[in-house]
Amino acid sequence: MIDRAEIASQYQQLFGGEPRFWVRAPGRVNLIGEHTDYNDGFVLPAAIEREMVLAVGPRDDRMTLLRSLDYPHAVEFDLAEEIERAPEDPWGNYARGVAWALKEAGYALNGFHGVGQGDVPIGSGLSSSAAIEVAVALAYQAVTGFEMDGVTAAKLCQRAENAFVGVNSGIMDQFISRNAEAGHALLIDCRSLDYRPIPLDTSDAKIVIADTAKRRGLVDSEYNARRAECETAVRILGEHLPGITALRDVSVEQFNGLAERLPEITRKRARHVITENDRVLRAVDLLASGDLQGFGELMNESHRSLRDDYEVSGKELDAMVELAWKQPGVLGSRMTGAGFGGCTVSLLRSDSVEDFCREVPKQYQAQTGLEPSLYVTEAAPGAEISSQ
Repeated sequence: MIDRAEIASQYQQLFGGEPRFWVRAPGRVNLIGEHTDYNDGFVLPAAIEREMVLAVGPRDDRMTLLRSLDYPHAVEFDLAEEIERAPEDPWGNYARGVAWALKEAGYALNGFHGVGQGDVPIGSGLSSSAAIEVAVALAYQAVTGFEMDGVTAAKLCQRAENAFVGVNSGIMDQFISRNAEAGHALLIDCRSLDYRPIPLDTSDAKIVIADTAKRRGLVDSEYNARRAECETAVRILGEHLPGITALRDVSVEQFNGLAERLPEITRKRARHVITENDRVLRAVDLLASGDLQGFGELMNESHRSLRDDYEVSGKELDAMVELAWKQPGVLGSRMTGAGFGGCTVSLLRSDSVEDFCREVPKQYQAQTGLEPSLYVTEAAPGAEISSQ
């Protein structure tokens, strides 16, 4: 958990006085819409009640100096000089990358110093990196005084991760961290970047994220393979559907009529993406009408599709989901994120949370030998700046 008193104490010891600004940026969980982003499709994430918090103050020079309660070393670089990646400092590279992307985009940045802490679990697929990036972007915005809308901020933070850090992520993580609304999921069109908050009534339901403790392997190579298979599907389907540029352009009905023209593996990959986009849009309608039961059924369908057609699940993820499906009060459960490890997300009735959090970890550990971590959350607000 975030200890703001300790952050403020460390800030006072290091820099003197009180921080001028506090900034926070949350992690995220994707409720439905997996592997649709790079196919120009739709996703439906929500921010979670885990975040990165920075206490910051402006400097008279152009230095950036960041200390984290989570890491032993400080991050220090000069905005007046060329910003370069530091291979020995993965955490610091996210901050450097944001400064680099902002400078590249033409923003004149003031230096700042600050102390931060995060409680988004690292390596779990809940976007601790995006939380750092968005928090640092807001820190520069606060101390420099420029305006930057949420879409622009998300694009620049994604550029920092892609082009500077070297991680080929989509834009969803930064987008939801910056633009989320409390009590809502966010429908994001990954082609146009249009977005719309979707009410998520958790008055009688909770989101439970389960970290399987299986670190994600094979992600890069398999991710690249899936992208290539989707591109192959577009090329073949485009012979019959002129004008399509991504699987997002193909309806379920069109796919069903042409599926046999695709090689088996390509057909399976395309079927997942096309039906998953359809599930996201149906999920929006169900949430708008308050039908959490129907939404949960779509979560279950999504997991089966990811497991059987896209083949990015794994025995640990499947075990966690199948245990969740057996628990009373569970409306739906699925793997979330890139796959091959990481987390599941479940939606369950509030009065079932205590039993779920007691029974599922115990049964999962007995099956796998791994000790999972569970996080109960509601849909949290997006990033924000507050003055001391």
